[in-house]
Amino acid sequence: MGCPQETQAQTLPGDIEKFSAALKRHGLKLDRGRCRILQVNVGLICDLCCRHCHLTAGPHRREIMSAETMKEVVDFARRCDFELVDITGGAPELVPGIEGFISDLADVIPQLMLRSNLTALGSQERNDLLSTCVKHRVALVVSFPALREAQVEAQRGSGVWEKSLAMLHRLNELGYGREASGLELHLAVNPGGAFLPADQAAVEKRYRRELQRRWDIVFNRLFALTNTPLGRFRRWLETSGNYDAYMGKLAKAFNPTVVPGLMCREQISVSWDGYVFDCDFHLAAGICQGEKRTHVRDLSAPPAEGTLIATADHCYACTAGAGFT
Repeated sequence: MGCPQETQAQTLPGDIEKFSAALKRHGLKLDRGRCRILQVNVGLICDLCCRHCHLTAGPHRREIMSAETMKEVVDFARRCDFELVDITGGAPELVPGIEGFISDLADVIPQLMLRSNLTALGSQERNDLLSTCVKHRVALVVSFPALREAQVEAQRGSGVWEKSLAMLHRLNELGYGREASGLELHLAVNPGGAFLPADQAAVEKRYRRELQRRWDIVFNRLFALTNTPLGRFRRWLETSGNYDAYMGKLAKAFNPTVVPGLMCREQISVSWDGYVFDCDFHLAAGICQGEKRTHVRDLSAPPAEGTLIATADHCYACTAGAGFT
């Protein structure tokens, strides 16, 4: 089955130009640089049903990476020269065999990063995973969208606030986020509604001050992320009557200067069933990498530099303001 260079699944209000047209108007194209990052989505199972989720992950999802596919991903990593592996989900913590997968990847890729929602890390069953992360110096990127309980729970569900704070304290106790520990702890902040994130530097300064002052919690960096209009978030935008206005905000905030530094230019993304995509957002939208659907076991190397990257109108989320770089 072929893969379109631009999806037709999204519809835009009539006064907003398509993302591909915006690139063309600025004399830009979206193509690959050197592929240094291997992103792996190990499954859509999650203990939460966050409103901003572009994958519609949740407890009801059964898509998880098998042991066989994990081995094929590790074999692919061994064939290539990646600098970083970015493990995401869903909640990667809930996928069986994740500890061994991390250890196997650590043997062939120098840097590892695990994305976490914090709550899935908190159970006793995750102690082995935490030990594995400490052993291999896995950087953690954790979701903590607001500094107020009501805002966090409106976006992520009841009870999440206390569990998240408790997990941040535990990670600090393990050394995560502490100076010279070698254990990196980064926060990911997503807006709770149909608006764009505030200035990242200002948000990081406020979070650093408030978390340390109120709860004695420290971290390394903060990423203020724009919500992508896919999955559960798109459905919320549509049912709340915010879709057209939100797409207008994204298009108006299009920043051509961030295009050369977009993450999709230096990564390849692998789904839980082993197929390859340009990014996790294209995975959610079903836009495969290249002209046909390709499994990771059939790739001898990442896509070559200069290979065109598929575009879609949700790409506006990655080029709004400071961009997803």
